[in-house]
Amino acid sequence: MDRASSGEAGAVRRMLRAGVPALVVALVATGCTFDSSPITRGTTSAQPEPGAVSGGGTAWRPCDDVAEDLVGPVAARANVSYQCTTVKVPQDWSRAGTSPGTAPSGPTFDIAVIRARSADQRDRIGSLLVNPGGPGGSGVDLAVYLSLGQAFGGLPADVINRFDIVGFDPRGVSRSSPVKCISDEILDATFGYEPDPADQAEFDGLVDLAERISETCDARYGDTLPLYSTEQAARDMDAVRAAVGDPKLTYLGYSYGTLLGATYAQLYPDHIRALVLDGAVDPRQDTVAASESQAKGFERAFGNFTEWCSANAARCPIADDPRGAITTALDKARSSPVPGSDGRDATAGWVFYAIVSSLYTEAGWQRLASAIAELEAGDPEEVFQLADSYAERRPDGTYSNMFDANTAINCADEEAPPPLSRIRQLQSQWRAKYPLFGAPLAVGLITCAVWQGKRDPVPTGRADGAPPIVVVGTTGDPATPYEQTARLADMLGVGVVLTWQGEGHTAYPETGCVNRAINDYLIKLTVPRRGLTCPPR
Repeated sequence: MDRASSGEAGAVRRMLRAGVPALVVALVATGCTFDSSPITRGTTSAQPEPGAVSGGGTAWRPCDDVAEDLVGPVAARANVSYQCTTVKVPQDWSRAGTSPGTAPSGPTFDIAVIRARSADQRDRIGSLLVNPGGPGGSGVDLAVYLSLGQAFGGLPADVINRFDIVGFDPRGVSRSSPVKCISDEILDATFGYEPDPADQAEFDGLVDLAERISETCDARYGDTLPLYSTEQAARDMDAVRAAVGDPKLTYLGYSYGTLLGATYAQLYPDHIRALVLDGAVDPRQDTVAASESQAKGFERAFGNFTEWCSANAARCPIADDPRGAITTALDKARSSPVPGSDGRDATAGWVFYAIVSSLYTEAGWQRLASAIAELEAGDPEEVFQLADSYAERRPDGTYSNMFDANTAINCADEEAPPPLSRIRQLQSQWRAKYPLFGAPLAVGLITCAVWQGKRDPVPTGRADGAPPIVVVGTTGDPATPYEQTARLADMLGVGVVLTWQGEGHTAYPETGCVNRAINDYLIKLTVPRRGLTCPPR
């Protein structure tokens, strides 16, 4: 039977990650073959031929190797062809005076784009542009995964057979003029650091790490740092829309991708055909409110995990006391971390990120329980595997630029981070309210608090003139808590909420109810009835 393995089928769900402020980064696959040379501050890329940003003039090249590098033989079984291109965009849209369809002038960024087309495509509607979130997630990678079909954890055939699936790496991410200014050693130190540095000296050590990151990135990119903001990237989306030749945009954005989509809707409401925003981010929250919301969301998801574990002893080896087992594992990691085979010790930081990684999907709960049981028995390898997949750490100890991009984008977007003294207070307050996740989410605010780059805050307004936009929320979502769903829909003014009573981060394509509602919207422009709530299964 030609079915994907459980690992293949879970690939898409592992792609969908939200960027917890400052210290937690998104998971994204790697391996495509675009040029990923870092930009040099102030340099100007070679100018494209006239019309290179337009649908008719864009030069596409076959790139089936991109999919093969990501998913191996699964790509051949999916019966999909892939084409790639690079769209040149102004580094600063506010100064470029350039509209999509014309060659940009001045310094540019290269935006990597992939187009996946099923051999079974009929009655093509256009392109479905996708983004996995982060910030820092690769839309190129996501487009490959989604194009494989539901047998491999991708999109329903009804959608794949009517749309090209198009993904782009936002500016600064992966293959699109990537930001790279944080060393592997600093990243190891950051992820392995005490997640709740209660001692002042430990707190100051985390501040020092954040300051070193800021200094290095500022030295490397300087005045270009605010150009990695969400608003600039949303303008790039319209260049991508023009490059694929669509008069209006059809878009599926997950997690941080909802923020990109919402920003696009404010900037280009009359360029929209259909937008699905799954795992809503409320841009009107300040950074403190956003971080506390995530602390609450992860704490709720952890509680759901412990209930499942206690009720499923045959599948959960820590069922007798799941919360106590994990708390004990963290405490032991602080005093006597278990050494791993690669020379690292399984400190509380690595254990914490293994926990966070596992809560993004209900399917990850059993693996978390196994990892904690194995750690107790003296084997930390599964803890490292979970944490490393989340941190985008490769077996050789190197990292992708996920964390670099995540930091640059988050901090460019953040208008007024709290001072360190306020963060110290929040750490104590949130530890009492959210025992496992409160303090780490509070100290996660440090990175942008000491960031030296200039800011370019995300716009927060209505999308007047846009058609109805579907905003999807999952009641058990840890990273983009359900409460944000209605708030984003209300801000846009044209948002229609679709609720999934499920677990994990994001909802589509998880169940028949969710799929039917979103498929009909994408294909037929049939808006889900207001108040539609889909059951867990």
